[in-house]
Amino acid sequence: MNTKVFRHISYGVYIITTMDGERPTGCTANSVMQVTSSPATIAISINHDNYTNGCIKKTNMFAISILSETSAPLLIGTFGFRSGKDTDKFTNVDYEVKENLPVIKDSCGYIVCKVIDQMEAPTHTVFLGEVIDGDVFENPGQPMTYAYYHQVIKGKSPKNAPTYLPDEKK
Repeated sequence: MNTKVFRHISYGVYIITTMDGERPTGCTANSVMQVTSSPATIAISINHDNYTNGCIKKTNMFAISILSETSAPLLIGTFGFRSGKDTDKFTNVDYEVKENLPVIKDSCGYIVCKVIDQMEAPTHTVFLGEVIDGDVFENPGQPMTYAYYHQVIKGKSPKNAPTYLPDEKK
């Protein structure tokens, strides 16, 4: 099988957040999907090894910040290449709290969900969330696609990403 075919599936770039007790935590993700509009339901996929996964399971809540093409690229690295277990990812990040969850202000907008179901895949948990809040920020710009992240920002996928493909050996 030619795994490059997966790079032709369209994705966005998101920061998934939740709480670790009283402390906000989160990770970068690209697997977010609207399942239904009524009732509004979202699915996300989070690697078992991501600290955020266990925190979502404890709180049964998650928020999605939809990054824009003008969002600071540093956000992707901060939330995607460090562990929230031993790093406060929200240091120097402008955020606000919606429904008791942190949302990144440097984004198009946010969606807050209550977990209503989950499915365990070999490496990831797929969380199904009922949308309880969401809004668009003023002057949000264009949502960042995964293609934009790779082609314009020249970003890489961490090994925990569902879309990770190892670099080809030259």
